[in-house]
Amino acid sequence: MVNSADLLANLYNAFNPFEPLPAGDPKYVDCQDVRGDADILQELGNRMQLANTKTCQLYSGHLGAGKSTELLRLKNYLENRQFYVVYFEADKEDIDSQDAQYTDILLACTRRLLQDLKEIASPDPILNWLISRWEDLKDLAQTPIEFEGVGVEAKLDDFAKLTANLKAVPELRQKIRQKIDPYTVTLIQVLNEFLVDAKQKLPNRCNKLAVIVDNLDRMVLVKDGDRTNYEEVFLDRSEQLQALDCHLIYTVPISMLYSRRVTDLRDIYGDPQILPMIMVNTRKGEVYQPGLNKVKEVINKRVRQIAPELSLEKEIFDSPETLDRLCLMSGGHVRNLLLLTQDAIGRTEELPVSEKAVRRAITQARDTYRRTVENHQWCLLAEVSCSKFIINDDRYRSLMYNRCLLEYRYLDDDGEMQRWYDIHPLIQGIPEFKEAVTKLS
Repeated sequence: MVNSADLLANLYNAFNPFEPLPAGDPKYVDCQDVRGDADILQELGNRMQLANTKTCQLYSGHLGAGKSTELLRLKNYLENRQFYVVYFEADKEDIDSQDAQYTDILLACTRRLLQDLKEIASPDPILNWLISRWEDLKDLAQTPIEFEGVGVEAKLDDFAKLTANLKAVPELRQKIRQKIDPYTVTLIQVLNEFLVDAKQKLPNRCNKLAVIVDNLDRMVLVKDGDRTNYEEVFLDRSEQLQALDCHLIYTVPISMLYSRRVTDLRDIYGDPQILPMIMVNTRKGEVYQPGLNKVKEVINKRVRQIAPELSLEKEIFDSPETLDRLCLMSGGHVRNLLLLTQDAIGRTEELPVSEKAVRRAITQARDTYRRTVENHQWCLLAEVSCSKFIINDDRYRSLMYNRCLLEYRYLDDDGEMQRWYDIHPLIQGIPEFKEAVTKLS
């Protein structure tokens, strides 16, 4: 038995589920083979290298599937191929995922490009545009500073205050949009002047500029009549979304890629790329050992950073069966795996992590899923559990968005990619789901 509060604390923090791994992190596990051969470097990066004109691509997947980690790998891949890459998480400082519109995204892109490229290119085109709008905007920025007559840094700081209020002050959000929206075309024009200047002065032999806007997939669906905010951003404003004079990647909510508008998205952006789950079970419900091994490797690599001398299946966990159960109940969803592991460690005072601690972590997570599902949705989950297929319908899209339904992919014997769906394994033990399955049969 190992009894160390420091060891437990270090293990607990090694499973932080909310921090993507930076490129080259030793904890990274390549899961391409058990994700239907999905490879962001080939699917997005290679196209950007080959294209002699700017590209605009969409990337999606379940929340917490590992998209940000993959995008950071892509950023590093491109930087090693003469790209200058601006990457940012849209919801971190600028955008409220509960209420996001195109104008918010444009302002966020403007602020981050200014922040990253101000030492390379002259920000004057954008600052001059801002001066022309400042009388209308300065009260919304909630700053007493007069924009004219101050230095560049002060102007950029004031612009940052304005964009920050889009997220931090809901009552100002619509007012800022109303002031900016009529002028988005001219803002794009001056932003592109700035980008053209930047591309001519890129450092270190860089000859291409790329912008990766992450976490737009976290946008919550908002309906206004027959229209949604997803359609407003990715379809109605597609020309403006693509208009920046550089290579672009935007993350997009997975539920939109299962909507009636997906062919429109394909016509505009090309085939959107989706990061599926790690396949830990087959369509027939049997354990898929290669996928299970990958999930265990995710845990093992994090443990090895803290306690390389301890056996994963005897000294970290009390048995191989306990570890297997934890991994299988994650459904191959990376964030769920990290959450379950961290919760089980949090219920442990002395290593090894016991079967009881894992069972309690699973029970807690299962209860969260039970409260996520609305009463009329149990029958839908039962149907998918039996058919491994989803219907292109709003009822199923919401279950995809909240991770009650998961997507898996594999290559068949002919090398063709096959797609299938299943309920999250945590749902299997919920009484309401069991009752729905009984009624279905």
